[in-house]
Amino acid sequence: MNKLTDTYTLKNGVQIPCIGYGTWQTPDGATARDSVKCALECGYRHIDTAAAYGNESSVGEGIRLSGVKREDIFVTTKHWIADRGYDKTILACEKSLKELGMDYVDLYLIHWPCVAKISENWAEINADTWRGFEKLYKDGKIRAIGVSNFLPSHLEALKKVCEIAPMVNQIEHHPGYYQKEVVDYCQANDMLVQAWSPLGCGAVLKDPTVNAIAEKYNKTAAHICIRYAMERNILPLPKSVTPSRIADNTKVFDFTLAPEDLATLDAMPKTGYSGYYPDEAPADAL
Repeated sequence: MNKLTDTYTLKNGVQIPCIGYGTWQTPDGATARDSVKCALECGYRHIDTAAAYGNESSVGEGIRLSGVKREDIFVTTKHWIADRGYDKTILACEKSLKELGMDYVDLYLIHWPCVAKISENWAEINADTWRGFEKLYKDGKIRAIGVSNFLPSHLEALKKVCEIAPMVNQIEHHPGYYQKEVVDYCQANDMLVQAWSPLGCGAVLKDPTVNAIAEKYNKTAAHICIRYAMERNILPLPKSVTPSRIADNTKVFDFTLAPEDLATLDAMPKTGYSGYYPDEAPADAL
């Protein structure tokens, strides 16, 4: 990958730009609108949002104000837990499209899996939701379908019943929280891994190990975190609402991390972890 618009190819042939601009915790209104517009002006062509973020309308507005053609932008949104099940999934996607002001999205993700802690029928609930995704995909409302925060056990259960396998799994991934088992499973099954919170909720940016490596390369800690994901063929979704940082987060194509530095980052103790683990997080987060 040599520039922001270089792409990975999903298993259905759809191309997805190698870095996305994330909008988690970005307030609705002018902040989300202007940040997305700024990101596109800085060269991003991949925008990630979600129904649960509450900012889809402003994200769509920022995209339109940027002047970049819709077909040149890869837009992801996510389905929320309140809308599990086939019929509710169809309606949820239609609502997201209306909020975004779009006829289609490039990628639609199940935001969180239903798990045993929530329902003993968790696998059936996930499968029923996924059938809605398959319908939307076949109808052309979505160019690619995937999941977020799914563990191998959830994916194995889905694989047994799905007609179209997930193309993406978006997980928390950063130095100090590798999730190697999940990454290895997805990559072995031709599923692109995306990294939400690739900067470790900001905490990783203060970590002395990360900063020592950053100093070695004359880069920032944020650059190291973003590059770390890229070196593992994981697509990072860095987020900032500060124009200078939005632009600076793109400056990751002029260096590579040495194997010993990757190993050091892999071996870091848990740092910057959000606390949201699919099988253990509180019910209201799932």
